[in-house]
Amino acid sequence: MYNFLQQIINGLTLGSIYALIAIGYTMVYGIIGLINFAHGEIYMIGAYVGVVSLVGLPAFGLPLTLVIILAILIAVVLTGGYGFAVEKIAYKPLRNSPRLVPLISAIGMSIFLQNFVALGQSNKDIALQPVLTARWELLANDHGMSVSLSALQIIIFVVTLAAMLALNLFIKKSKTGMACRACASDIGMAKLLGIDADKIIALTFVIGAALAAIAGILVALYYGTITPYMGFVAGMKAFTAAVLGGIGSIPGAMLGGFILGLSESFASAYLASEYKDLVAFSLLIVVLLIRPSGILGKPEVEKV
Repeated sequence: MYNFLQQIINGLTLGSIYALIAIGYTMVYGIIGLINFAHGEIYMIGAYVGVVSLVGLPAFGLPLTLVIILAILIAVVLTGGYGFAVEKIAYKPLRNSPRLVPLISAIGMSIFLQNFVALGQSNKDIALQPVLTARWELLANDHGMSVSLSALQIIIFVVTLAAMLALNLFIKKSKTGMACRACASDIGMAKLLGIDADKIIALTFVIGAALAAIAGILVALYYGTITPYMGFVAGMKAFTAAVLGGIGSIPGAMLGGFILGLSESFASAYLASEYKDLVAFSLLIVVLLIRPSGILGKPEVEKV
């Protein structure tokens, strides 16, 4: 039982990260119907910006809590700028091209960003000194068994929940959020109603990049290491989570992230760590065979 509860905590931690990245994929797809395959590298850049901020800010004599908050804010702002640039360079000029063309452009941007960071920061792993080491042992018994919960895991849960609630309020309550929903529903009709679709699309890339930046810095703190190539695997996992939950659905991206995180955690604990990817992608195949649109996705209707 103790191991089971521990894997739930570990899986929800990992799933929170996947969910934050997956939202970027699903928002972009929901509006322009394309997959931003450079999104994993945006997440990687967010991790690097966050680590540089964490290393530099203590020199100003700031308390640790404020350093972490400021590092997240700096990563969100600067990485959002990268997301904006990716949309303007790799997508906007090709918006009316066949779908394969912007897809190739996005893959090219992904490779460019990998090498851009590798050349600027070296292609070696960079280790980060532990920032938060507090840990609590819960439900301990006389046999020395317990469930471990770290301060960093709590921060990941809280930050992820806050980010998702803020995004949900923005999408449902704000005027710009209503414009986002209109573009996702029918971008052509939204343009006829006076909505600036170009600004909404750019904003979508910025929001997705900001959430990926939060995920990046949280992962850097959690694992204590970053690399220029960390975005590829995480991006593919987050894309899997988005498809699993229903591509184009924000709640689906969240659900898919948590399911993927839990499945990997249980596979590592009860099978072997080498099987976690096999279990995750097998789960995706099974879900898509049963429900091709994903768990919360809506079947596409062909317009004639």
